[in-house]
Parts: sequence; C-alpha cells; structure tokens
Amino acid sequence: MAKSDERITVNTTLDIPAAALQAVVENAREMVGKDEKGVYRVDTYQKLGEIISRFLDEKDFLSYARDVSNYSR
Repeated sequence: MAKSDERITVNTTLDIPAAALQAVVENAREMVGKDEKGVYRVDTYQKLGEIISRFLDEKDFLSYARDVSNYSR
C-alpha cells in the first residue's frame, strides 16, 4: 500500500469483541506497569485507537475501501 502523509482522525462506533478490548487493556497495563502508588498510568482509549489504526494500515484498509464489492453483504 502506498503510504500517504495526509491523515485524518475519525471518531466512530465500532463493534469489536469484548475479548479484544480486554486484551488491549491488559497488554497496555502490562507495558507501562504500576506506578509507585500501584496505579496504571495508561490511556487505554488512545492505545485502542493506535492498535486499530496500525491494523488498518497493515491490512491495507485503503485498498479495501476502494473495492466497491466490499460495500454489499
């Protein structure tokens, strides 16, 4: 996929498995660990957005979006 520097942020509602969200939260917490008070300081909402964006890039969402056959079920 040809990478474009032009990006926009889109806020949307997605249906994802609850287990996927749980995995993101658990992995993000594991990555940062607890602070001195025993609290995890990680924005799991932001991390979820990063993970989904990376997935869309790796799976070439642009090509998928351009294929009109993907618009019918």
